[in-house]
Amino acid sequence: MMPEPLTLVCPSAGPRLRDVIETALCDLPVRNAQGDLRGARILFALDAGSAGMDEPTLRLLRRLRSEPGCLEGSVCGFVVDGETELYTKALAQDLALAANLAGAALPGKPLVEGTGSLYNQHILAVRRGMSWEETYRARTRELGERLLAFSPKRVGRPKLLVLHASESGRSSTLWMGRELSRRLSGCCSIAEISLRNGTIHDCRGCSYSACLHFARSGSCFYGGAISETVLPAIRECDAMLFLCPNYNDAVGANFTALFNRLTSLLLQCDLSEKQLYSVIVSGYSGGDLVARQLLGAMCLNKTVSLPPRFCLLETANDLPTAQALPGIAGRLDAFAAAMQRSLCQPAGNSSEISPNE
Repeated sequence: MMPEPLTLVCPSAGPRLRDVIETALCDLPVRNAQGDLRGARILFALDAGSAGMDEPTLRLLRRLRSEPGCLEGSVCGFVVDGETELYTKALAQDLALAANLAGAALPGKPLVEGTGSLYNQHILAVRRGMSWEETYRARTRELGERLLAFSPKRVGRPKLLVLHASESGRSSTLWMGRELSRRLSGCCSIAEISLRNGTIHDCRGCSYSACLHFARSGSCFYGGAISETVLPAIRECDAMLFLCPNYNDAVGANFTALFNRLTSLLLQCDLSEKQLYSVIVSGYSGGDLVARQLLGAMCLNKTVSLPPRFCLLETANDLPTAQALPGIAGRLDAFAAAMQRSLCQPAGNSSEISPNE
């Protein structure tokens, strides 16, 4: 049986991006995108140019956003090339969120960037003993290989870690998270940890060698609840559910501190088999901004994988409004059922999720 090919989606490409793609993927099974992209292993090759996006890329983004099922069952990665030091990551986050909401799964660290100078390759280039250009090509090839090999981990009774920094009895986000936990309690082992103010210390930005030293010893000398409670729980879980109210179009400070402190855990263990889910509730608007921040930090950077449609996005200014949202019970049912399908082995589904009574 022939291996499934890598589907290349390249709306437009300058000379450097064409060279990287042709060289890096030369002996992998690759086909150019034609028609239906559902169920495919897709590498998006995007040219940010000097302005961040050209018209063909904008048309692609519009298609992904306007056709919610067009990537159902697919697995996606991204190579983004730019002419300046700006816009490559912003473009990747836009396309990654659109692809995920269109039904695509994202493996951990599914992005290779080439900024105008390629200076963003310099650390890895030193470690690999390569030039910046060689590193860029090697990472692109490795991404293609990972896309072809990717298969999300499923277990009989997955361990789900619920993380929040909200006040019980008042938070609409926490209420939705606990409603999901109630629906999943028959098929998942669930632990909940609060990241409340005063318990989480942010990263001090130590040198890489210092971070590596303390990570290998199993502790960060800056200590705090993250090292003592949260990081061990992340190490042991199969999936995380982040409950994120929209604070000024961003995640709260405690989650930002967690992102910054995860480097020490990454130096100890692989997070790529863990899946990330999120509930994002905005009082007014802007939930997509929070979702892009989450996927940028946890998937593009910290190597956690994203299942299709990883986030439940809702708008409610307070708990009574959230509880009275039209259709909210059905959306919670559907999101919990999708989590179960992504996380649980079919033979291990001892308890099917039923619609909310």
